Amino acid sequence: MRRYKLLFVLRLCSYVLMFNLLFLGCVSVTEKAGQFLDGSSEKVIELYRSESDIKISKVRNRNSVSSLLIEIEDFSMIRFRASLPNDEGNIYLTSLEYLSGNVQGWNEFYLDILGTGSFTANEQILFTITEKIEPVQISSGRIQRIDTRIVGDEALTALRNRYERIAALTAWMASVDTKTQEKQTLKKFTNYWKPILFPELVSGNKRPALWHQEGDVFLRAEDIRWNTGYTERLLPQELRAIRDSGTLLRDWEEAISWIYMQYEWDSIMELLSQKIILQKIK
Repeated sequence: MRRYKLLFVLRLCSYVLMFNLLFLGCVSVTEKAGQFLDGSSEKVIELYRSESDIKISKVRNRNSVSSLLIEIEDFSMIRFRASLPNDEGNIYLTSLEYLSGNVQGWNEFYLDILGTGSFTANEQILFTITEKIEPVQISSGRIQRIDTRIVGDEALTALRNRYERIAALTAWMASVDTKTQEKQTLKKFTNYWKPILFPELVSGNKRPALWHQEGDVFLRAEDIRWNTGYTERLLPQELRAIRDSGTLLRDWEEAISWIYMQYEWDSIMELLSQKIILQKIK
């Protein structure tokens, strides 16, 4: 009887987690879930914050290894890890850590990066990236899909493939985006691109003008009838099969924050390249 009660409690907790993911903000919940699953934890030794909502933490892990974590409030799905400053204040960035959820689970990965910066505390506490951050490759990660947890080589392959698809997609987005540049948010990004990429999923009055033409052929995949004629008119060759197979939709549903982050990568680099003044909080 006690065993059944335990199973009931565990199942109830999973439902509560799914509810929180959907209604209470995916990132904060999945951060806690990810830490709980692998038992990871780091102690914050020092904490700094800027008026532009950049937070830098000096942390120490259970093996007494210290590093810096650089976080941006508008991109809460990522954080950059760097070495502690040397005597000249130079730091070396080592990884981008991504964690974000969806209604069915979450994606988590570590992307190896190269880059240098400066973190000094003289008359003012200053931080800046002095050399543009260059991504190398995803070195580890995990995927959670409802009750299935994907780890190891299987997760690594899936995440690296998704990374390549997202990079190709966002490069195309940037090449055709002619709308007035304004402060972007995830919501604005989603509302703008969803009718363009997936007119099959929105009401008729939101579909693009080139959505349907005589002779268009429809192909069913992932329970959606995809207009392959529209796909050909919209996308370059390398992205067409991804949309018509439903793979692009899965990427969108499972990793919209990742797509948004990749699309805004240059804006993130521009922000971090400024001389940022911080205040010590802890």
